[in-house]
Amino acid sequence: MSRAAEQMDRLIEIMRRLRAPGGCPWDREQDLASLRRYLVEETYEVLDALDATVDEGEHQKASLRELPVELGDLLFQIVFHAQLGQERGAFDMADVIQAIADKIESRHPHVFGDQKFASTEEFLTAWAGFKERERKAAGQLNPSAIDGVPSAAPALLRAERLTDKASKVGFDWKDWHGPRDKVTEELRELDEALASNDKSRIEDELGDLLFSLCNLARFTQTPAEDALRRTIRKFDSRFRHVETRLRAQGKRPADVTLEEMDALWDEAKKLPSGG
Repeated sequence: MSRAAEQMDRLIEIMRRLRAPGGCPWDREQDLASLRRYLVEETYEVLDALDATVDEGEHQKASLRELPVELGDLLFQIVFHAQLGQERGAFDMADVIQAIADKIESRHPHVFGDQKFASTEEFLTAWAGFKERERKAAGQLNPSAIDGVPSAAPALLRAERLTDKASKVGFDWKDWHGPRDKVTEELRELDEALASNDKSRIEDELGDLLFSLCNLARFTQTPAEDALRRTIRKFDSRFRHVETRLRAQGKRPADVTLEEMDALWDEAKKLPSGG
């Protein structure tokens, strides 16, 4: 037995004991619904750890050491769900692992079979076909090319995934100039909406602009969620620098002018961690 299999069995047994009579009261109270928030929380903590790995030097090394801990927390949530499924007689951890293993093998016939693809693009087109056949086999009568994007996913990610799925069946621009021109068009329409002061129209046009930016992000292989998180990290770091510098002067942001804060903001931008 491999070390990974041994530790997985150990984790599954730990989970069983936590849920068994005499186990942990909190764990025994949980159900599939109550665990939803923790699954989301642990996923975002993994993303935080992954974001930190883009840094260099000692900070990156520390983040890489922390990543297995955060991935472990997320894995525990999956094991927890599998335990609850087993208690209901619906599925267990073996079913979870088998389901993903079967799916990955079937979608990679060029690796686990004899099929050949001339390019990555050809493979991605075939991937959409694999998924459509799976949906039909599962009884979905009229599957859509854009099925499978969770409605609860963050809006930026969902917009990007929807356009990506549509592109697999040919609904796409020829190159990045198309989505870039669309951004300019939508920005002009947003300006018109702002001038009209029509709140509903502003919301529509702002949404169209954001959607177009997500499509451009997909085209440039720069995930919108990743890009925005990076900008948020820069804003967080720079604003905290402004507060720290003002605090050293015995001041608060409310005590100074915007020009004074802008000067400190520009100072923060010049720091190694200022972005």
